[in-house]
Amino acid sequence: MSSQIAGVLQLLALITALALVHRPLGDYMAKVYSSERHYRPERWIYRVIGADPAAEMRWPAYLRAVLAFSAVSVLLLYLMQRVQGSLPGSLGFSSIDPDQAFNTAVSFVANTNWQSYYGEQAMGHVVQTGGLAVQNFVSAAVGMAVAVAFVRGFSRSRTGELGNFWTDLVRGTIRILLPISVIGAVVLVACGAIQNFSGIHQVGQFLGGPQEWNGGAVASQEAIKELGTNGGGYFNANSAHPFENPTPLSNLFEIFLILLIPFALTRTFGRMVGSSKQGYAILGAMAVIWVGFTALMMWTEFAHRGPAFEIAGGAMEGKETRFGIAGSSLFAVATTLTSTGAVNSFHSSYTGFGGGITMLGMQLGEIAPGGVGSGLYGMLIMAVIAVFIAGLMVGRTPEYLGKKIGTRQIKLAACYILVTPALVLGFTAVAMALPTPADSMTNTGAHGFSEILYAYTSGANNNGSAFAGLNADTPWFNTTIGIAMALGRFLPMVFVLALAGSLAEQQPVPTTTGTLRTDKPLYAGLLVGTILTVTGLTYFPALALGPLAEGLAS
Repeated sequence: MSSQIAGVLQLLALITALALVHRPLGDYMAKVYSSERHYRPERWIYRVIGADPAAEMRWPAYLRAVLAFSAVSVLLLYLMQRVQGSLPGSLGFSSIDPDQAFNTAVSFVANTNWQSYYGEQAMGHVVQTGGLAVQNFVSAAVGMAVAVAFVRGFSRSRTGELGNFWTDLVRGTIRILLPISVIGAVVLVACGAIQNFSGIHQVGQFLGGPQEWNGGAVASQEAIKELGTNGGGYFNANSAHPFENPTPLSNLFEIFLILLIPFALTRTFGRMVGSSKQGYAILGAMAVIWVGFTALMMWTEFAHRGPAFEIAGGAMEGKETRFGIAGSSLFAVATTLTSTGAVNSFHSSYTGFGGGITMLGMQLGEIAPGGVGSGLYGMLIMAVIAVFIAGLMVGRTPEYLGKKIGTRQIKLAACYILVTPALVLGFTAVAMALPTPADSMTNTGAHGFSEILYAYTSGANNNGSAFAGLNADTPWFNTTIGIAMALGRFLPMVFVLALAGSLAEQQPVPTTTGTLRTDKPLYAGLLVGTILTVTGLTYFPALALGPLAEGLAS
């Protein structure tokens, strides 16, 4: 069997598995967020934190709860890293430097999981499991909570109430993320991933010196790392490390976990707004982009010509032989079209066009299917923009799901889509203009520029993957990427929740013969076209200086 056919079969198996769980998981999540029942462990948590689960929140209160919880999380994770040297189970590692502790705390709370350090050489068991793994759960639950609040803005009328953040946070963690992660961890252990709390062991000689490895609760963290579209690995090699991702089967399963909730949330959206067809339209737009990017990535990596590439069966530099071109391409597209950022190969070693595809996937806003929660609300923002464009073309006030898209709504949507490009392009321009940041680049020319552009694209879009050629463990990059991650995560949430509040206050508009049918393939095609056009106009000049120039020169 050729590698190309094997790649197609893996893609078909993945699509089949996602299709089988799409409806039951989507329906279950809709019930979770609509239920009025509180389980006993949940009531205990509400009592401890002093929250009233029955109290409804308007969008300013919901936003304050999100920001307060996230700020406390950043502080606690920062402190854990700063005192690591005094904690039990530190494996002898010292405390983390202030700039790196800040960067890592913001990174994991913002669901980015950017890592400018070697995990197996810096973090002990307590910080890994009690700090980073906990944030893998709750940061994902925060994104899902904001997405659900946004959906309530469409489904409710003549009220500014969007639900209760604390209820949404606790339910998302306990009822959705935790049980699926337990199952996922068991599967990964069965595939060969490690799960222990062992210390550091010498395992042999490497280039004349001893090679040391430490164990850890890897399988459990790997499961929520992928399921919650987090991406931060126990080891520096991330999902290319055999302790995290040992076999082609575990590789395909991890890709399945990455895509599971973001795709299923479209079904949840359809159920909560009372129209499954609306959910399928959003799902269709996501699926078209994802399949298109996957096919394009496989083509660029398999078709790259030259004697060395032909002997290897494709561009194998930076890729694990146990996964090959197909498994690496599937993973790379899945992880960059979502906010996961996990890697099983090194994107800097991809062909020029292949590296550009990973970058463009993040620059779309990571909405196909995007991060857990953030992918859905990002796609719905683009749906609002697409409706507005359609309204301009026919001279009619745009409507979406029975809600008018007026001046206030379109301004909030426009602010949302401008935040991350401003952060990415602004920080990239400053870094390239200053003399010191350029010293961190391993390469010069177009590829060196791509390293900088990729870093800020990954940070501001809360992805967390790296081009693997940039030394980002410097005060400049730790600080600026940390700022980009924080602003890229929480500023868009401000506009999302404000838009949700304004939509929830409206009286639904009755459907007429002139109403644009947003549950039809025509609208899904318009939505895809809008996404590609907006992204292309925004990022094409920067891409032309980096991956496009490199690809055309090779």
